[in-house]
Amino acid sequence: MERKLAAILVVDVVGYSALMERDEAGTFDRLLASRNELFEPEIRKRHGRIFKLIGDGLLAEFSSVVDAVECAVLMQRELAERNADLHDSERIQVRIGVNFGEVIVDGKDRYGDDVNVAARLQQLAEPGGICVSEKVAKEVGMKLAFSFQPIGEQKLKNLAEPVRAFLVVPKGQTGRQPVSLSLPRRAEATLERLPLPSLAVLPFQNLGGDPEHDYFADGVVEDIITALSRFKSFAVIARNSSFTYKGRAVDVRQVSSELGVRYVLEGSLRRAGGRLRIAAQLVDGESGAHLWADQFGGILEDVFDFQDRITENVATVVEPHIQAAEINRSRLERPGSIAVYDIYLRALATGVFTGSLDDNAAAYALLTEALELEPDNALVLAHAAWALGHRIIMGAQPIGSDDKETCIELARRGLKNAAGDAVVMAFCGLVFHHVAKDFDWGVEVIQAAIAANPNNLWVVNVAGIAHLHSGSVEDALAYFRRASQLSPRDPTAHISLTGVSHCQMILGNFAEALTWAIRSLALNQSFAPTYWMLVAANAQLGRMEEAHRHLSAFLKVSPNATIAAIKSGQPAADPTRLATILEGLRLAGLDEG
Repeated sequence: MERKLAAILVVDVVGYSALMERDEAGTFDRLLASRNELFEPEIRKRHGRIFKLIGDGLLAEFSSVVDAVECAVLMQRELAERNADLHDSERIQVRIGVNFGEVIVDGKDRYGDDVNVAARLQQLAEPGGICVSEKVAKEVGMKLAFSFQPIGEQKLKNLAEPVRAFLVVPKGQTGRQPVSLSLPRRAEATLERLPLPSLAVLPFQNLGGDPEHDYFADGVVEDIITALSRFKSFAVIARNSSFTYKGRAVDVRQVSSELGVRYVLEGSLRRAGGRLRIAAQLVDGESGAHLWADQFGGILEDVFDFQDRITENVATVVEPHIQAAEINRSRLERPGSIAVYDIYLRALATGVFTGSLDDNAAAYALLTEALELEPDNALVLAHAAWALGHRIIMGAQPIGSDDKETCIELARRGLKNAAGDAVVMAFCGLVFHHVAKDFDWGVEVIQAAIAANPNNLWVVNVAGIAHLHSGSVEDALAYFRRASQLSPRDPTAHISLTGVSHCQMILGNFAEALTWAIRSLALNQSFAPTYWMLVAANAQLGRMEEAHRHLSAFLKVSPNATIAAIKSGQPAADPTRLATILEGLRLAGLDEG
C-alpha cells in the first residue's frame, strides 16, 4: 500500500439541491462552466490535480500546502466576481476545506483520514469561505497575504479525535476578523484605515509575579485608552484590538502595520503590597524610534496621578498643539478611592456585557458593592445601569424585585453625576432608549455622548444601536463602520458587524446583510441576533436549506426562542425596523410563541 504526504482541497457547492430544483439545466451549465473555466485551470496552474469529481464538488491534491491555500482563495475571489452581476438564484457559491497529511494512493484516487478531515472542514466554512486544519495554518504561517482565525477544536463526523480548525482571513482589511472572501467590494470599501495621527496602547506587562493582578494592569491601561480617546485631534485604537497582542513578544512596527496606526504606547506595571511602579514608552510605529519614556513609582493611591501624567505626555507628543483645556477634559471621573477603583476593575474584568449572563450577574454584584462605598460615582452607576439593562433586554432571570425600575433609577443618578463623561452618557442614554422606551430622550443623551467623545468604541457602538432602532439607518451604518475602524482587531466586533447586517435587512439588501452576518458568526457563535440575520436573510433570498441550517443552530443557542419573544425584547420605536427579520424567521419556520 503506497502512502504519500499531500495537501487535500475539497470544494462543495452551497444549496446545490435547491438550485437544481429551481433551474436544473441552468444550474448544471453554470456549474460546468465554473469547473472548466475556473476550478480546473486554477488547480493546474498551482501544480494541483483533481482526483475525484462529484455532482456538486471536487477533491484535489497538491504537493504544496501554500499552493493549495492560495488556490482556494483565488477560486473564491474569482467566483465572487463572476457572481457579482448575477441574480441571487443564479449564483454558484462554494465552501472549501483544506487539510495536509498522509494519504493512501490507489491509482488516481486518494483515501485516508486526512482526506476525510478536508471534507469535514469544508462543512464548517460559510458560503464563499475557506476552513483549514491547524496543520495547514502552521505550514502556511506568514508565507501568504492571509492569516488564520482559530475557531477552536471541532468534533468532526466519523472521526474519533477533534480537529483544531481555522478560517482564512485576508490581511490588510480587518486584522484577525475573519471575512467572507466573497464580500461585495462596496462593503469592503467601507473598512478604511484611520486617518493619521493614530495610536495603539498595548497591554502593559504585569511584573508583580501575581497573575491575580492582571486585571489591575489591564484596567490601568484601559483607563489610559479611554482618557486618550477623548482627544478629537487624533484617534486611539480600542482596547479589544490592542489587547489581542497580550502575552506576545511583538515588533511595534508590525503592530503599527497591522492596526494601521502611527504611534504605539507600551509599558509595564509592578504592584507589590501598597507600592506601585509603572514604566511607559511611546514609539514611532514606522521607524521604531522612541519618542518619550518615563517611570513612575509611589504608593498604590498614586495610580490616578500616574495615569494622568502618562496621558498628558503621550497626548502632547502625538499632537503638539493640544490645548490645556483638552488635557483637563481627558481626566476621567474615576472612583475616588483605590478600594472602589479595585472593585470596579474586577467588575469590568468579568465581562459585564460581553461574557455570559452568569458573568454579568457577578459583575453587577461587584458594581453594587462599589456603589455602597461611593453611591454617586457616575462611571460605576452607568456600568451598573447597563449591566442590569443588558439582562432585561436578553430576557435573563431577574436579580431583584423590579429590575426595570432599578435600572432606570441607576441611569438617572448616573446622568445626574456624569459631568460630561461620554461613556456615562452613552450607557445611561441606552437605558433610557432600550429599557425606559423614551426614544427621543435616549437618542438626545447618546448624541451628547458622541459630541463629547467621537473616538470611544462603546460610545460609537451605542450610537449605532440607538439609530438602528429609532433614528437614521444611514447614521447607524456610519457609526457601526466607524466602530470597525476604531477597533480593527476587536474580538467583540460581532456587535457592529451584526448591526450592519441589521441595517441592510431594513434597507432590503438581503444578500449584503447575509455577508455581514456571516462575518459576525465567524467571530462569535453564541450571539443570538447574528442568527436572526442569517436565518432571515437566507429565507428572504429563497435559500431555505441555509435558513433551516442556521435556524437549527440558533435554537441550540436559544432553545425557547419564538417570534413573540424576539419582538417583545426589542425596542419598538419603529416596528418596520424588525419587519423583514421577523418575516424571514417566520418563513424559516420559527414558532410564533
